[in-house]
Amino acid sequence: MPTVVLLDVSLSMTRPVSMEGSEEYQRKHLAAHGLSMLFEHMATNYKLEFTALVAFSSLWELMVPFTRDYNTLQEALSTVDDYDKTCLESALVGISNIVQEEWGVCIPCQLQTTDTLDILERMIDVNNGEGQIFTIDGPLCLKNVQSMFGKLIDQAYTPFHAVLKCGHLVSDMQMFPRPEPVTIDEELEPVPKSINTELDILGFIKIADISSPPVLSRHLVLPIAFNKEGDDLGTGIPEETEDENSASQIAGKMPSFCVLLHGSLKVEGMVAIVQLGPDWYGMLYSQADSKKKSNLMMSLFEPGPEPLPWLGRISQLGPILDAAENPYGEDDSKSPFPLQPRTKRSYAQNVTVWIKPSGLQTDVQKILRNARKLPEKTQTFYKELNRLRKAALAFGFLDLLKGVADMLDRECTLLPETAHPDAAFQLSHAAQQLKLASTGNSEYAAYEHNITPLQTDFSGSSADRI
Repeated sequence: MPTVVLLDVSLSMTRPVSMEGSEEYQRKHLAAHGLSMLFEHMATNYKLEFTALVAFSSLWELMVPFTRDYNTLQEALSTVDDYDKTCLESALVGISNIVQEEWGVCIPCQLQTTDTLDILERMIDVNNGEGQIFTIDGPLCLKNVQSMFGKLIDQAYTPFHAVLKCGHLVSDMQMFPRPEPVTIDEELEPVPKSINTELDILGFIKIADISSPPVLSRHLVLPIAFNKEGDDLGTGIPEETEDENSASQIAGKMPSFCVLLHGSLKVEGMVAIVQLGPDWYGMLYSQADSKKKSNLMMSLFEPGPEPLPWLGRISQLGPILDAAENPYGEDDSKSPFPLQPRTKRSYAQNVTVWIKPSGLQTDVQKILRNARKLPEKTQTFYKELNRLRKAALAFGFLDLLKGVADMLDRECTLLPETAHPDAAFQLSHAAQQLKLASTGNSEYAAYEHNITPLQTDFSGSSADRI
């Protein structure tokens, strides 16, 4: 993810630092030295990271926009001037505008800054606890500053290397950006899960079958080449200063399983299912940046044995040859996916939703309309009544049951003289049942209980008339 370095250039950074030797250091010199160390590491090991440099005091200034040219970033460190007091709030507003203008609102961004501990702690609290504070152990000196930046590099800017396996084919690879540990909130004792450094390809599946699944993160996959002596030749990312005999050029000419896999997935229109750890899976696929350029990408699914419901359990998927007949048909005209769920999903049922008052009002009016047409609408009346009763019990809305019971009692008193005698009996019976359910502590308040029509001497004649 992009990185923004926020450099304090207020007068407080010009305070001298007592160090051994004749050379005089200021706090800004130590900050510049630590940032130079960070930029040198990223130029060598984290070349794909976009980084911007912002200087701030009471105002802020974009010294270097997002770039991968770390020489420009290091040169800018020596050109900053000293200004007045520190005001972090205005700098944060400026950074927000810079990031949104360059990347939009959906891309997370790493922010590296220096300020007092209480302000940094409040920033982490506002960010839902996401973030970390690095402090200098011991006195303020060059050695301790280097140690602190070393911890930052190990924590956030160490490249993730892994071994990709598919049968007897093996390839060393790097994932960028590095995958972060994932914590599952549903577990009783959440423990961060990290992906393995050995990733096994379990099989291949058509893009149309896997569709566009939800993922935790997406990463660029780069092959890493080694020579016969086992020396790392890098990922083959070209640099302007390299010539044809450089290590990256040599790495690009060596055979790699990652390159073979990328080309195969692109041509066949398939993705590779990868096991990241116990009950954790992801997929490798080819993604095109343009008509001529494409990259091998890896997406991480949610941890679990069944991350994509329409595929079922990943562990139960197998090769086509193991099936009695080809599930795709002889001419690939059909597909075994999506799998039908074993149980009926809640969204496939007639669920009562009372998000707005109008929804509740409609359900009550439906019951009253059927109540005025008794006994012809007896079955419909009790069907709607039981639906409302179950929803009210599920939501704990017991006052609703008492209110509807009072409405039915009132409807009973308003029946005309020409009304069928069975109507009054059914309304009184339904009102009494709702009142019993509204107490919440009787057998009539059980969710599974249904209110059934009252059997009267008039029930037979009304049924005949229906």
